[in-house]
Amino acid sequence: MPPDTASNDPDARHDGWGTLRRFLPYLWPRDNPALRARIIGATVLILAAKATTLALPYAYKRAIDAMSLPGTAPGSISGAYAVALAFVLAYALGRFSGVAFDNLRNIVFERVGQDATRALAEDVFSRLHKLSLRFHLARRTGEVTKVIERGTKSIDVMLYFLLFNIAPTVIELVAVAIIFYVSFGWPLVAATALAVVLYAWTTRTITEWRNALRERMNRLDGQAMARAVDSLLNYETVKYFAAEAREEARYAQATRAYADAAVKSENSLGLLNIAQALIVNLLMAGAMAYTVWGWAKGHLTVGDVVFVNTYLTQLFRPLDMLGMVYRTIRQGLIDMAAMFKLMDEPQEVADAPGAPALVIRQPAVVFDNVTFGYDPDRTILHGLTLEIAAGSKVAIVGPSGAGKSTIARLLFRFYDPQGGRILIDGQDIRLVTQISLRAALGIVPQDSVLFNDTIGYNIAYGRDGADLSDVEAAARAAALMPLIERLPKGFETEVGERGLKLSGGEKQRVAIARTLVKNPPIVLFDEATSALDTRTEQDILSTMRGLAEQRTTISIAHRLSTIADSDRIFVLDQGRLVESGGHLELLRRDGLYAEMWNRQAAEQGDLSEAAE
Repeated sequence: MPPDTASNDPDARHDGWGTLRRFLPYLWPRDNPALRARIIGATVLILAAKATTLALPYAYKRAIDAMSLPGTAPGSISGAYAVALAFVLAYALGRFSGVAFDNLRNIVFERVGQDATRALAEDVFSRLHKLSLRFHLARRTGEVTKVIERGTKSIDVMLYFLLFNIAPTVIELVAVAIIFYVSFGWPLVAATALAVVLYAWTTRTITEWRNALRERMNRLDGQAMARAVDSLLNYETVKYFAAEAREEARYAQATRAYADAAVKSENSLGLLNIAQALIVNLLMAGAMAYTVWGWAKGHLTVGDVVFVNTYLTQLFRPLDMLGMVYRTIRQGLIDMAAMFKLMDEPQEVADAPGAPALVIRQPAVVFDNVTFGYDPDRTILHGLTLEIAAGSKVAIVGPSGAGKSTIARLLFRFYDPQGGRILIDGQDIRLVTQISLRAALGIVPQDSVLFNDTIGYNIAYGRDGADLSDVEAAARAAALMPLIERLPKGFETEVGERGLKLSGGEKQRVAIARTLVKNPPIVLFDEATSALDTRTEQDILSTMRGLAEQRTTISIAHRLSTIADSDRIFVLDQGRLVESGGHLELLRRDGLYAEMWNRQAAEQGDLSEAAE
């Protein structure tokens, strides 16, 4: 695909020929000669259909002239009768042939349009997965999906109008101009050209105004969709705060604004149709009057009147659609440009040119003087340095906002640090491929989000190609089999949107099983038990200890009792490493870790007393 040279100004209008140039490689694929042959075949059928259409008025004219010859009276049989009948039959055959060519053209071209749409949709989807976490956190999912939906749907319609309406209409305009000049001279050609130019100018002027209305309507439509999706994704939160009325009011505000914009857009369509009809009918009246005047002077025959009328009728049919075609193409360009703009989003985290795959022999992790902030004016990690030995079990703790979860995001390379480096087995993770890096890492997050599919699918998602035996072994190791055996559908049980049909502990076990299927040498537990009750937490911790065997494990925890058995504990405060050591060693130091431990112990004691 050629690079986009359009402006990166977010307020610029990314449409027009630049968008078409970017789309052409999808329409004319270099690596698919069969599709190119279909395009050539469709073009031949377009020309055949147009040639047949242009020949029809001649047959009609000859039939009328034969019928109006002197001595050809009604009820008599003559040679003129045979001639007229032949031309009438030819006219009927020509009309049928035109319809047949048009439909054969559609049949031949359909595969081309669908393949172009498919290829572009796949490229957009792939590009979205390559964009950074920062992009996905900043954009609403509903708005992004709406942009993709409108962009892909516009392709097929726009292709149809460009190739099967605009191109044939241009051919017909040129041919009619030549025919009118040869048959009637310059006056009729000039009148037709003037009407077409005026029609096109009026259509473009009013449509440009309508496009601004349409763009606003699209923005409001996307806003309404985003609010609906956001509200439904947070269904439980809405219920917790009895905020149904508020959500309905927010959605209603968006839909009312969209409805007002839609009314203005549709009213402007009526104005455009009136202006177009005025120009078309003035041309029709003038041309027919000119032809009747020529007949009255004896310069033209009755067949010439029918001849001109038939050509103008055929010409006006696509011209009547020009406004709709222009609007559709312009809107298609706007929708496609919005989709291309998504594809042009800068890839914040990219593989270095020629980056090799990560090779792990000893899964040691080193943060070497790492500095990072999500925003330039807000630094989260200040020159963080820590070493995690291969095969060790370490924990990272600290107060809220200390930068614990940021470490996990940096290790997975969702972001790159502004300073320092991160090493795995001595290899800088910025110099290896992201896919090999993430293949070596596993994570059990605090909120384990599952696909809206079956339990078996979610477990097998840990590794492409995992079979049922792998899934069963992982489920057994994650202590999930008692649950699976109780369910009527077993592994085929649907977990619902984001896994909401499962409890918190069950979702965590599925996440652990998924990581077991992946079988990575390095595993992160990011607050994996903070949302669970004490009994479930102990069950999950037991499962996690089994997962940690013969692996390098990093536990990011708030509840210190869950990581007291770690080989080494790193204590962070405001993005800096302030302490490190074993549990007992840190307690003896009586520093931040000891303070956090004593506070949590006191809180636990207060809870026990309250329970008693």
